[in-house]
Amino acid sequence: MKMPGNMNAMMQQAQRMQQKMKEDIDAIRVEASAGGGMVTVKMDGNKKCLGVKIDAEAAGDAEMLQDMIMAALNEAYAKVEKESQAKMSAMLGGLGLPPGMF
Repeated sequence: MKMPGNMNAMMQQAQRMQQKMKEDIDAIRVEASAGGGMVTVKMDGNKKCLGVKIDAEAAGDAEMLQDMIMAALNEAYAKVEKESQAKMSAMLGGLGLPPGMF
């Protein structure tokens, strides 16, 4: 089924915007730490953990170390969410969509 020219152009624009948004999110890199920097986590925009750095002093207490890793991961996740939402809002802001839709 052939779409009217205007609709076809809109679909192409939507596909370009979707690709740009994916590229922007893929490019996000965040770093978060816990325990005064004893544990540092790096995460990408797809919420994939890219690295964990643990200070040797933190290795002695397993329970504390677990808590710091969890805190750093949660902080990194929140940073990715915030940055992703900001990028999506900026890109979709001109479309006139209701707030909170994305």
